[in-house]
Amino acid sequence: MRKLVLFIAMSLDGYIATKDESLDWLFNSEGEGDNGYLEFYDTVDTVLIGKKTYDWIMKHETGDFPYNNKDCYVFTRSLIEDTEDVSFINEDIVSFTNQLKNQKGKNIWIVGGGELLQSFVEEKLVDEIILTVAPTVIGNGIPLFKEGDYQLDLSLKGTRNFNQFVELHYTVKK
Repeated sequence: MRKLVLFIAMSLDGYIATKDESLDWLFNSEGEGDNGYLEFYDTVDTVLIGKKTYDWIMKHETGDFPYNNKDCYVFTRSLIEDTEDVSFINEDIVSFTNQLKNQKGKNIWIVGGGELLQSFVEEKLVDEIILTVAPTVIGNGIPLFKEGDYQLDLSLKGTRNFNQFVELHYTVKK
């Protein structure tokens, strides 16, 4: 069975972006190469994105769509026509994700954002979390994990550092 993996960076105080959706803080610290991104990217063939995160990517990315060599699904509450790079999904997250997990292939990456992750966490769909912590405290912003009635028990699989960044790799206890 394929794994559903969260691979994301956050500030030391638990935020994935500022309130105005800026990631500038993330690039103010010295990493090492791509901080393990390409290594991870090769382990997945499918990406799942929430509509707000997709809109942010489309607004801020220049050049080619960043996931054009992967199966890319964007979860939305609206009916939107698919593009060359993306299939828009407005069906039940649990059944759609379980169908993907039961297909042959590489792992599935939860790109973001917080609302989509919250749904996956509450439904106990997340299998692994690879979290890169930036040496920055931003004080407020968009939290990685939203308040809710859930609990994730994790087992540390490993740690690495990329200069000033620390990667924590967890498996989710089921």
